[in-house]
Amino acid sequence: MELWVTSLKEKLDNHYSWPALYVFKFIVPQAKVEEVKSLFPAHFTSEKQSKQGNYSSITINMMMPSSQAVIDVYQSVQQVEGLIAL
Repeated sequence: MELWVTSLKEKLDNHYSWPALYVFKFIVPQAKVEEVKSLFPAHFTSEKQSKQGNYSSITINMMMPSSQAVIDVYQSVQQVEGLIAL
């Protein structure tokens, strides 16, 4: 298991009691917004464009069953070029 995964899992398990509502926040280039949204078809996403319109922040509230499920989401969005997870 990668070091960041182990560290994140430990922090999540110390902070949350599963299942829990978890807020994902991503910054993506404007051209990738629909790609990110398509990864979460069953969830409401809120979006806010940057001042110059080059980037958008995407927020998704999801009920997550475990810290591993949160990590799985982060790993699934890594495929999106230019995405920054907050």
